[in-house]
Amino acid sequence: MQARMKNPAMVIPEALQALQALGKSVEKGGVPPRTLGLIHLRASQINGCSGCVDLHVRVFRGDETDERLLAVAAWRDAPYFTDAERAALALTEAATRLSDRADPVPDDVWEEAARYYDERALAALVIAIASVNAWNRLNVTTKQVAGEWMKSADAKAWVERGAASR
Repeated sequence: MQARMKNPAMVIPEALQALQALGKSVEKGGVPPRTLGLIHLRASQINGCSGCVDLHVRVFRGDETDERLLAVAAWRDAPYFTDAERAALALTEAATRLSDRADPVPDDVWEEAARYYDERALAALVIAIASVNAWNRLNVTTKQVAGEWMKSADAKAWVERGAASR
């Protein structure tokens, strides 16, 4: 496999900085880092972004059990997730699959998330979902190869800076 080009955010540094700032802003929203990891992984699975699936499994492996990581795609039928995590995953699926139904994010999905997350945390969830979807679209469009970015100096610096600090 070969990527069509370098990730566009690596080609245009201002875009990379903006995406990183967007991702960093979510950390102050009050959503548990493990929940953010789950929604990043789930959106990436839905979007078929092998690079992001690979990245999120590697990054969050230290904080997650194999059972939870392996069951994210089937979270509705797995006993490993809290009700709050399930609400965040349902919101992630709805907000990622916007064109799949007439009412993309139904009130019941939103209201369930609002039971567990205050306005600031809901804002963080929505921004996190939008952010991972943006990365997925960059990677899928340019056919980024799973695991390749993690070998780069950029990835090592990213991890060392604590961007993956969960």
